[in-house]
Amino acid sequence: MLRMAFPVTDSPRRDLYPDIEPFAAGRMATESVHEIYFEECGNPNGRPVLVLHGGPGGACNPGMRRYFDPALYRIILFDQRGCGQSRPNALLEDNTTWTLIEDIERLRERCGVDKWVVFGGSWGSTLSMAYAITHPERVMALVLRGIFLLTQKELHWFYQEGASMIFPDAWERFVAPIPEAERGDLMGAYYKRLTGADRQAQLDCAVAWSSWEGETVSVQGPDARPDKFAEPEFALAFARIECWYFMNRGFFPEDGWILKNIDRIRHIPTWIAQGRFDVVTPIDGAWRLHRAWPEAKLDIVGDAGHASSEPGIIDSLIRATDWAARL
Repeated sequence: MLRMAFPVTDSPRRDLYPDIEPFAAGRMATESVHEIYFEECGNPNGRPVLVLHGGPGGACNPGMRRYFDPALYRIILFDQRGCGQSRPNALLEDNTTWTLIEDIERLRERCGVDKWVVFGGSWGSTLSMAYAITHPERVMALVLRGIFLLTQKELHWFYQEGASMIFPDAWERFVAPIPEAERGDLMGAYYKRLTGADRQAQLDCAVAWSSWEGETVSVQGPDARPDKFAEPEFALAFARIECWYFMNRGFFPEDGWILKNIDRIRHIPTWIAQGRFDVVTPIDGAWRLHRAWPEAKLDIVGDAGHASSEPGIIDSLIRATDWAARL
């Protein structure tokens, strides 16, 4: 059995690297109407790392540049279809897991990269693994956070029953836009409104959907919700794209597709950072992945939830990227 060498440390928790600015940025055409915003930071001659944001529809932010030593890494980020600085905003047409994987390959070729480290959290972990399964020869290492296998079980937990019992106050706000008669299928009810013609209902539902996730990402609860989750422009793309992907079960051929294809990526050195008290993507998914893939390191952070900004998650991810830089 393949074994990876992972660092063991009792040293104080690591913090983010300093703020940096891109040395290059632009938009990349696709085969469709979508134009993809991308940027590069750090050392142009460093080890290439691709950063995959969450959501789907979450977009990149400057803080994502800070998980990597800028002297060692060439940090490549992009906003996935329909969100952030990519255009058109909130568009669902030609927006699937497989078109995103095509965009990743198109960006890799444009940047002249042969193989890269792939870094992703939450939905970013889903897309990272799907990309690696599809193109294992292009991935030198994976750094994953908040494992999301995008199974029916996980979607039911967060959008129908489960997380509702841990955050009942936030849940009341989430279900408020939906009439009681439609609450037996909340994703379906939200999808109808997020893709409907009533603009005000669309915006109200987008903010409610987005805020539900924002209020549950941290062990500190709703008061720690990042401001962006209640901003209508961010929320509209985030909610529409997430709901579109989840209604289509991630566009995977079958439930549990990632676990069923782990043998294709078993050889790739991998670090998984998982909050013990993650309610958005519960530790059960990371544990099932670990049982199927014991060669990957599972670092369970005992005092963290889902957010990448929690101190224990930051520490694990910084140690992970330092490790991947030395492979």
